[in-house]
Amino acid sequence: MSIRKQLLSRRPAVLAGTAAVAAALALVPLASSHAATAGPGTVTRATTPDAAIPVLTFKMTGKKVIIGGTRKSGAVRVQFTVTGEPAGSPTLVRIEPYSSVRAFLANFQAIGNDQNNLDGIGQIVLSTQANKGSSFAYVSLAPGTYIALDPTSNGIPPMAVFTVSKNAHPAALPKPGATIASREFGFIGASKIRDGEVVRWRNDGFLVHMIVGAQASSLANAEKLAADLKAGDDNAAMALAINQYSWDGVLSHAQSFETVIRQPAGYWVIACFMDTQDGREHTTLGMEKVIQIVK
Repeated sequence: MSIRKQLLSRRPAVLAGTAAVAAALALVPLASSHAATAGPGTVTRATTPDAAIPVLTFKMTGKKVIIGGTRKSGAVRVQFTVTGEPAGSPTLVRIEPYSSVRAFLANFQAIGNDQNNLDGIGQIVLSTQANKGSSFAYVSLAPGTYIALDPTSNGIPPMAVFTVSKNAHPAALPKPGATIASREFGFIGASKIRDGEVVRWRNDGFLVHMIVGAQASSLANAEKLAADLKAGDDNAAMALAINQYSWDGVLSHAQSFETVIRQPAGYWVIACFMDTQDGREHTTLGMEKVIQIVK
């Protein structure tokens, strides 16, 4: 499977049909409404203290999603635990107050085909890559109903529904060392980020965008990779890639979250492989950029 296909496979999977919707409505687990205590687990070091930031646990087995920990508004450290699969694709969707989980499931096929069809139903507030084991991300949650998904296969992905209640004293997100944002049609923000640094990933565009990365062996190869993507030659571009990572799998308008950089140092090309309504990849419209990770 090509890197591009692997990255795109992390979009919410296509719903199989109305019968599957009915089954999903009966099977989606509802997380307990009370806040449970949960420790941060074993994680790589971060550059910011976490003592004041509550922990929301997001466990994935490839067949099940389990949400625990603190479910109150404000900043949370989302603690990912992945077992039973090489990597998870933890995704949080906040359902609009005037919509419902049932509406989300009823429109899941259209949303799977194009995440912009989520408009009016909900917003993707977090979507990233979580490798097997433990990792984490930071996100600020508003009160409301959420669906946690792990969209790694076709059909209905594992999911869980939970409620975030209002916090009288919400925590603040860590101050990022750098910000990288997507928009129509390009990326703005830092061109150099550091190992161990907190980076904010943000969608400043009106459309849904992703920020995924392919590492090249040199600056020259990274520039060539980016040029191939701009020309629409994905096969040539990905032949130059030596590594990949999905920092922002897909994110709705005006949403953001933060991660700690732990990827290998070197030159990376960030890209958005979403498609326009007439079938053009956003990469061909300018959504590719060379960045550098330094020690």
